[in-house]
Amino acid sequence: MIRVTPTALPGVLVLEPAVFGDERGFFFESFNQREFDAVVGRHVEFVQDNHSRSQRGVLRGLHYQLLPHAQGKLVRVVSGRVFDVAVDIRKSSPTFGRWVGTELDAGEHRQLWIPAGFAHGFLVLSESADFLYKTTDYYVPTAEAAVRWDDPTLAITWPDPGVPLRLSDRDRSAPLFAQTTSYA
Repeated sequence: MIRVTPTALPGVLVLEPAVFGDERGFFFESFNQREFDAVVGRHVEFVQDNHSRSQRGVLRGLHYQLLPHAQGKLVRVVSGRVFDVAVDIRKSSPTFGRWVGTELDAGEHRQLWIPAGFAHGFLVLSESADFLYKTTDYYVPTAEAAVRWDDPTLAITWPDPGVPLRLSDRDRSAPLFAQTTSYA
């Protein structure tokens, strides 16, 4: 059984699985196709699983893939804690250019569903974090795109990780939101 919490961006959902624990540890279903489809109201096919490990202060994003390779992502943290962000990049959406952010912590087992049409990024708040995500389309290098993490138009309120931020050259030089390719 999944508890679902809608966010301020329609379609972006926080999912909390039922966790069964005792003195031995815990058990939960991290993914169940039937339940997931029921929660999002349609069948979603995942084709790729990704795993990244990052240190405190690493900021990855804001990433997305261009059409026709747009990716929906089901993300979770299995070790550590991150601040996870989704930005609506659909020009026809009433929430175009708005963002939501939530903390994902390995101890809480929460997940975030980010449908296609959103840019995604996260900032590591713990000493390190292992971040897992399922995608609805394969990674296509020629389709990758990014939005600058500190774009003043988006005004994302990133928490202070207590150390200087660490970004890839690609993320540091990503274009501003107004200069990116958005979806129709």
